Amino acid sequence: MWMMVIFDLPVVEETARKTASKFRLYLKDLGFEMAQFSVYVRHTSGKEAVENYLRKIESAMPPEGKVDILQFTDKQYEAITCFRGGGRAASQKAPQQFELF
Repeated sequence: MWMMVIFDLPVVEETARKTASKFRLYLKDLGFEMAQFSVYVRHTSGKEAVENYLRKIESAMPPEGKVDILQFTDKQYEAITCFRGGGRAASQKAPQQFELF
């Protein structure tokens, strides 16, 4: 499963900018990668992991602004069409998982 966190937080006042930066850093600490400035993605092991991250993000949400979280399967994520620098780019694949014996 993939999670995508999309947010629009106020950044006019200095305290609001600090709060927005703190939220971005929190997402990075949780293992999310920046896809765009206010769009972060992360691969998870399944629905239970998604629920765990949802609770963590909810507890760290700033009091102002908007945060939306999308969830989708590996197959759906691989079907995303990406454009970079005016041309198509290869879509991201799910990370390979290891097997431990």
